[in-house]
Amino acid sequence: METNQKAYKVLFLCTGNSARSIFGEYLLRRAGRDRFQTYSAGSFPTGKVNPFAIQVLKDVYHIDASAARSKAWEVFGDLEFDFVITVCDNARESCPIWPGEPIVAHWGVPDPALAEGSDEEKLRQFKQAAQVLAHRIGLFCALPIEKLDRLRLKSLVQEIESQ
Repeated sequence: METNQKAYKVLFLCTGNSARSIFGEYLLRRAGRDRFQTYSAGSFPTGKVNPFAIQVLKDVYHIDASAARSKAWEVFGDLEFDFVITVCDNARESCPIWPGEPIVAHWGVPDPALAEGSDEEKLRQFKQAAQVLAHRIGLFCALPIEKLDRLRLKSLVQEIESQ
């Protein structure tokens, strides 16, 4: 990123802020480097990050997310985001109006925290959710954000869910 370009602020939202939005925050932080400032929050945060999410980030992506915390989106009420990405239907439906008119997109991912079965089966669901988001984040990072007009950029960011 050129030194005169700002870092884009990106917020990932889900209901509990315990897995999917945490994946989004940490995976984009890694993939986007200094091009993005990443955040995550929940509409009804669980108060703790799911240990399987921390494990997947560490074991699969070599990302230390031990400092991640589950928080409500109200803590970011005054921050002006460039992008707000919901990763669950509940957050999509209850997404507030954000200051600064960010581009809002929905990249729905099934909730791995609802997985049943053995720890191995649950871990597989967390890995799958992270993989879907990592793919979408790769597509997002490839967008020439600086060169696109707002309408085209909004359309492309929203289309990422279907890719």
